Amino acid sequence: MRAGFALVVSAALVSLGHAAVAAPAGGRERIQLAVDTSEADAVLAALAAKKASAGPGDLAWQRIFSSEPYVRLKKREASLHRDFTDDDFRKFVLSEELARRAPALRRTLDAWAKEDLVAAARRVLPYLPEDATIRAKVYLVIKPLTNSFVFEVLSDPAIFLYLDPEVAAAKFANTVAHELHHIGYASVTPRTNGPSVLSPGARKAVEWMGAFGEGFAMLAAAGSPDVHPHAVSPRKERARWDHDMENVGKDLKALEKFFLDVIDGRLKTEDEINERAFSFFGIQGPWYTVGYEMAVAIEKREGRAKLIECMSDPRKLLATYNRIAKELNAKERQQLTLWSEGLLSRMGVEVSSPKAPTGSSAPPSPERAHSPAA
Repeated sequence: MRAGFALVVSAALVSLGHAAVAAPAGGRERIQLAVDTSEADAVLAALAAKKASAGPGDLAWQRIFSSEPYVRLKKREASLHRDFTDDDFRKFVLSEELARRAPALRRTLDAWAKEDLVAAARRVLPYLPEDATIRAKVYLVIKPLTNSFVFEVLSDPAIFLYLDPEVAAAKFANTVAHELHHIGYASVTPRTNGPSVLSPGARKAVEWMGAFGEGFAMLAAAGSPDVHPHAVSPRKERARWDHDMENVGKDLKALEKFFLDVIDGRLKTEDEINERAFSFFGIQGPWYTVGYEMAVAIEKREGRAKLIECMSDPRKLLATYNRIAKELNAKERQQLTLWSEGLLSRMGVEVSSPKAPTGSSAPPSPERAHSPAA
């Protein structure tokens, strides 16, 4: 652990596979993390019993099914109306495929459990308002589906991390940092500024602009706009990100069309809106790349405090990015794609069209955009 933080592990927590981490006594605790490996440990114990004898007994199954990560995983799947039964999980645990993976899973669990997640939380704190707190349980789990996710962010924040031997410990820590930024920002009361009266469509569009938080979290997890967001990722993932960043201009315009379709009522139902909005997540789609592009431009040009201010109001985010992008296009001959004044005005943002300085470049093409971080 880094100086200034203490690792507190009680005997009860150790027996359950937990490590509780908190800020120093005497000060307001902004970071409180509990790493829980109890479900993964119990599954690996059942696999060992299967290898050594006829199979795990009742106590082994009870250890799995009573573990907090498993109980909350069932709750989460039920909330999504997904089938998830103890019998199905027994079949998964007793499968030959999982038995073959047991040694790799044990090595991965041991490596991940050693990572300094307080350091990951401390890395993202500077990208959060001063009153933000990071309180979460981190569950390292072995389960049939390979997804990782956050759960009950506003009531009992949890991060479920699928135990994947293909993911190095440093990449795991970066993923946790990303999710911790989401949790930290969710702890803060929204500070949306600007006009209080917007059309229902405009309000819905502004709500969905909160998904640019994926880009903010990419920057926060890296710790600086000068650090590549995939610095600790496999080469293939870094190459995919770099390729997608080359398409930021087109993706920005695709998002703009989505916002305008919501505002102007061309997408009428909640299902239609959600279907389009979720298509922009992808592996790390436009919510990530466009959000990151705007965040980096603002931090590099006007500082992190301004970026945090813009995080609290998507309208201010878009307007500030537009102003900076115009300056970069004019003074440094970059070709950053802008949000249209039509979109900004529909969101209640006062827009103006200042005269471009003499010698400024031609208007940028929406088909070409380069990251300010490049």
